[in-house]
This record gives sequence, C-alpha cells and structure tokens, in this order.
Amino acid sequence: MKRILFLFLLNIIGIALVKGQNITVSGYIKDASSGETLIGATVIDSISQNGTTSNAYGFYSLTIPSNEATTLVYTYIGFDEVRKRITATSDITIDLELGFNSQELSQVTVTANSAKEQVNSTQMSVDRLSTKDAKLLPALFGEVDILKTIQLKPGVQSAGEGSSGIVVRGGGPDQNLIILDEALVYNPSHLFGFFSTFNSDAVKNVELYKGGFPSQYGGRLSSVIDVKLRDGNRKKYSAQGGLGLIASRLTLEGPIVKDKGSFIVSGRRTYADIFTRIANNQNTDNPDWNQIPDYFFYDLNAKFNYDITEKDRIFISGYFGRDVFGFNTDDFSAGFDWGNITTTARWNHIFNPKLFTNTTFTFSDYDYLINSSFDVIDFEVGSGITDVNFKTDFYYAPNNKHNIRFGADVTQHKFNVGRLSVESDELDDPIFSSDTNIDATEMAVYISDDIEVSKKLSINVGLRGTGFNNETFYAAIEPRASMKYSLSDDVSVKGSYTRMNQYVHLVSNSGASLPTDVWYPSNEKIKPQQSDQVAAGVSAAIGQSFLLTNELYYKWQRKQIDFKDGADLFINPNLDDEFVFGTGYSYGNEIYLEKKEGKFRGWIGYTLSWSWREFEDINDGKRFAPRFDRRHDISVVAIYNLSKKFQFSGSWVYQTGNNTSLPEARFYFQDVDGTRPNIGTIYIERNSFRMAPYSRLDFGITMNVFMKKPNFDGNLNLSVYNAYDRRNPFFLYYDTETDNNNNILSIQPKQVSLFPILPSLTFNFEFK
Repeated sequence: MKRILFLFLLNIIGIALVKGQNITVSGYIKDASSGETLIGATVIDSISQNGTTSNAYGFYSLTIPSNEATTLVYTYIGFDEVRKRITATSDITIDLELGFNSQELSQVTVTANSAKEQVNSTQMSVDRLSTKDAKLLPALFGEVDILKTIQLKPGVQSAGEGSSGIVVRGGGPDQNLIILDEALVYNPSHLFGFFSTFNSDAVKNVELYKGGFPSQYGGRLSSVIDVKLRDGNRKKYSAQGGLGLIASRLTLEGPIVKDKGSFIVSGRRTYADIFTRIANNQNTDNPDWNQIPDYFFYDLNAKFNYDITEKDRIFISGYFGRDVFGFNTDDFSAGFDWGNITTTARWNHIFNPKLFTNTTFTFSDYDYLINSSFDVIDFEVGSGITDVNFKTDFYYAPNNKHNIRFGADVTQHKFNVGRLSVESDELDDPIFSSDTNIDATEMAVYISDDIEVSKKLSINVGLRGTGFNNETFYAAIEPRASMKYSLSDDVSVKGSYTRMNQYVHLVSNSGASLPTDVWYPSNEKIKPQQSDQVAAGVSAAIGQSFLLTNELYYKWQRKQIDFKDGADLFINPNLDDEFVFGTGYSYGNEIYLEKKEGKFRGWIGYTLSWSWREFEDINDGKRFAPRFDRRHDISVVAIYNLSKKFQFSGSWVYQTGNNTSLPEARFYFQDVDGTRPNIGTIYIERNSFRMAPYSRLDFGITMNVFMKKPNFDGNLNLSVYNAYDRRNPFFLYYDTETDNNNNILSIQPKQVSLFPILPSLTFNFEFK
C-alpha cells in the first residue's frame, strides 16, 4: 500500500513538473497573398496574455506553458486575425500566413503598428512608414518619394525647397544614417536632391528613428532611416509600374521555386534627355539656338531569396543608380555624373526556437565626377567613398520577460578625397594630377535587452562599443536606455537616453548635401562628433483608431564641425586645416495626432524647436542658429477613401523660414587712379537673417479605372503640387543697378523661388 501511495504521489509530482515547464512556439509570419514576411506582426497567448512581435525578418518566438491547451492569436493591422488552437509538450514551429482583410477597401494602408501596439512599445521617437501611404499622397512631378513623406512627420524637416535631404531634431543633413537592406547609402538623392534614390515599388518597410536609438545602430548623431526592400512574390508572377511626366518605372517579381524562393527586379528612368537631344539636333544650324543640357537619372533594384532548409534562408540584393548631366557645344563641353552602388548578401539561421541570427555582408560605393573641356584643355575633379562591411546580429528570447539582441560589425572605409586632373591634347603627360586616398576601419559590438519588469513597466537597456582607426585609434562607449510605464491600457509615459558618435564627416560648403560634397574621416586633428539626447513623452490610444503622442527632447552635440572662411574644399589633398570645431545643442516639443484606420486617415504634426551652435572662431565666439533652425513646423496629412474607385489625399505644411547670412553694412572704394568703383560688404553675425516662412498645399486624386479586369489593376493619379502657387524662398541674392558710367545706383535683395503650381498625371498599373 505504501508503495502504491508513493507511486501515486510521484506521478502527481511528475504531472505538476510537466505542467510547470514551458515550451517555445516560433516561426515566420507571412502575407498569404505573396509570401512576404511581415514585420511587427503580433502573437498573443490568449490565456496568459503574454505576447511578442515578429522581428525585422518576420521571425517570432513566444514562450508558453507546456501541455496546456491555449489559443494563439495572430494579428497585423489590415489583415484578418487568425486564431490557432494548440496543445504542445515540446517546442513547436508554426509558420503562419495572414490574409488581407476582405472587409477593408483595397487601398487602405497596411501599417506595422496599431495605436495600442505603439502605446505599449518600449521604443519611442520612431515612425514607421507604409509605401502605400506614400503612393496615395500628392507628389512633385507625380514621382512618389518616401523621404519626402518622412518630412511630413514632426521633428523632421526638409533641407530645402523640393529637396529629399532631411534635418532631424537640429542635426545636419550628414548626421542621418540611411541604410538600404542594411547597406549604407551616402547620397540618397536624384536630380540634385529633388528626388530620393528609393523606388517606392521596391520598398517594403521604412523605419525612422529620431531618438532612443536601438544599440544595433550607430555612426550618426541625428537619425536612422532603415529602408528594407521587398522580397518578391513567392506565389505567382506579377508586374507593376507607372508612367509619369518625367519618369517611368517597372517592377517584375515572382517565385524562383513556389513557396521556397522569389525574386524582384525594379527599375526607373527619366526621359527628359530624349526630348532635349531632339530639340538640340533639330537646331544645330540655328546660330541663335542655345543648347539645352542633357539630364537623366536611372536606378535599378534587384533582390533574390531562397529557403535552403527550414532553418536557413539566403538573400542577395543590390542597388545601382546614376545621375548624368551633360552640356556640349563646339567650343565647350561639361559633364557631371554621380551615383550609388550597394550590394547585400544575408543569411538567416534559426539555431533553436529561442535563438535567431542574421549574418550580412554589404558593399557600398558613392562617387561623383565633374569634367569639362575648353579648347585643348581637359579638366576633371571628383570624389568618392567605398565601404566593405561584415556584421552578424543575434536575437535571443530566453523567455517572455527578455528579448536580447547582440552582435558585432566591422567596416573598411576607402575615402577618395580628391581626384583632380588637368590635361592637354597637345601634351603626353597631364599638366597637373592628384589623387588622395585614405583607408580607415570602423568597428562596433553591441548588446541590448528588452525587459518586461511588470505588466506596466518595461525597459530597454543597451550598450554599444565603437572604434575607429585612421592615423590614430578612437574608442567610445555608447550607453542606450529607454522605458515605458503604462498608466492604463491606453496611456503610457516613456523616456529615453542615447549617446552616439560619428567618425565620418561631410565636407560641404552648401546646406543641402549636394553631389559635390566630400566625405572625410576622423584623424589625429579631427575628433569624432558626439551627441547625447534625452527624450520624454506620453502616448495615448484614443478609441480604436487614434494615436496621440507628445515628446520633449534635448540634445547636446560636441566636436561639431564647420569650415573657416575661404576654406578650399575642392582642390585640396589635406583638408585638416580647413575645419573649425565647436559645440551645439537643440531642444523642442513634438506633438502628433494620427488616425490609423477607416475610410478617413491621416495625421497632424507640430514641432516647436530651437537649435544653436557655438564656435570660438565663428561669430566672435557667440552662439548662432544654424541654417535649419526653424521655430515652428506644422504638417497636416489627410487620405479619404470615397469608394473603391476614388481616393483623395492632401497635405499642408508650414515652416519658419531658413536662416541665412546677409551683409549688415557696405563700403565704397575705388582703385588708386579713382576708377573702377566697387562695393565691399561687411558680415557681422552668422545667420542673423531669417527668410520668409515656407508654406505649401498639395492635393491628389487617385482613380481606379480598371478594377473590373480580372488580371489587371490600373489607376490614374492626379497631383497638384503647391496648389495656391506660393513662391517659397530658395535663396536670396543681391541685384546691383548701375548707370551708363558703371556707377552703382542701388543694391536690392531678391528672392529666388523654384516651383510654382505644378500639376502632374501618373498612370500606375499592375499585372497579376
């Protein structure tokens, strides 16, 4: 009897132990229509209410009690909810596909996070952008641009009229880390900055970090823009594209092996040069004809992926883009071209349900070349930078209380600071030639842990160690921390602290990252730039659709770089002595209200901010506001789905004008013999004048005109840019009026504006 009782008790204890054990459910979450992995999809255990989200590669890992029947709930906004009943005694893999919500209109945007999910996330100061949103919004010349859409978010400002360059929380255009499929892009612009290099048809997801940067990112001070390309349709072949006023695009995608691998190839090209060449050729015999320069840009994205095994996936992607400008006459010719090349090779491997890794090799190259010929003299000047990077990232989820990420990367930089050549057709050797190359190595290791302390409190702590070697070795520790405390299910308060270091610098005497800018490394004389940023805010979900956030931030910047007056930036093999160094700080308040679901969607953003710089050798050591210090920045965006056939969109922006330096006094002088009168200018303070405010209204109509065709969709998009024809300032210049004797009568400042009201029509199509 005692033996039977002992065996019974032992059995009870064994059952209790089994029930007390946990198992892990893991797998990929995908779009049922295309097989694309979904980033940020949610998985919740209906009994314990523990949950997780899929990572940047669509992989999730969730710990649940073993041998206990439960229901897993899979959700992704815009998709049908899926409930899966399971009872498992050991780790289990569940790859799940979510179907598009048939009750939603076909053009309703699919975004990564609902309002409540964003409220409950530890991460703050981050915006996630859907390319479907960008395609509905009105665009300059009808060319959809995701970087211009990002400019409509609070805390993000454009670098200038029509420019795709951005300024984030008081930083400069060079302080933004822009990566495409994990490869760094140094100049993300076409058409002298008017368009970005990103073809919206090929883009899957865009994340913008303004603060609270996760520890896997580094190397820049102000923001991270992480652009991920689509993998391609694993289910069927399809094609889509568009015909616009200045450019056309085409995307082809389909399975390599159905449900195991896919490809996507996307290209875009402008064609204004075709018409200018025709006009030039037809007027070759006209002596009064002024030659029109040729200009075009093109870019190509390609990506391939394949499942080698159930635990191994490989990805290969690349980007190639170029801008070409040319001007030719009988006596003079000039050319200017610039562009980027990136290549990414990735390997995803699942070690076990709790441990996932992504190993990446990337290659990035950016260069520009200016050439001209006059008589028998040929002149060339250019610059470039080439990166080779290797990194590995690990995701480890030991349980639902911890989500650990760690990794390392190393980058070999090669800077071509100045290519200069002057040659003559009459000489065998160059008249002058120089080519300065600098090699440098940048490295980093990092670790972070997203910790759920309680149901109300979660924190993310991280540490990044960085190093840079060029003539001398620099090392730095970059602590990161953020927290979220839930006041209720719908309201949370958040805070973050981040330190960042920047080892490469943009040498620019312009304000907007023009293609002639030069990237230059830190060395013994030029110290790395550094910033510390703190932010605090509140997030609230209002009902099922609205998200309200309010964030305050303060950022300190050290070792800021500028250039002394008269700096020689183009024909100078050693730029070290052209720099001056100082400090800066910026602070502000960002308010954001977004409606995320329904027929009527959109957002309102308002930023109140201040930025300052202080250099001992500039402005007599007194602080001054940088060019992009803007006190007020307002954006209003609205998208309305009237029906399945018609969608309306509009955006309105208002910004305080840019700062600029204008002379505060003038003096008159002549040559010794009393001839050739001249006017001299006196500048007292830098950026002491503020230009007129910037304001613009755009609207668009999308008409789905081929919806009844079974294998074809098409729509017409009519956009009107600058609808009330405001002439916004681009730059100021002085017009001098003289009499017949060359005596100066008056000097008047005048404003140059770029774009009047500009309507555009784009035809978009898709073969299914």
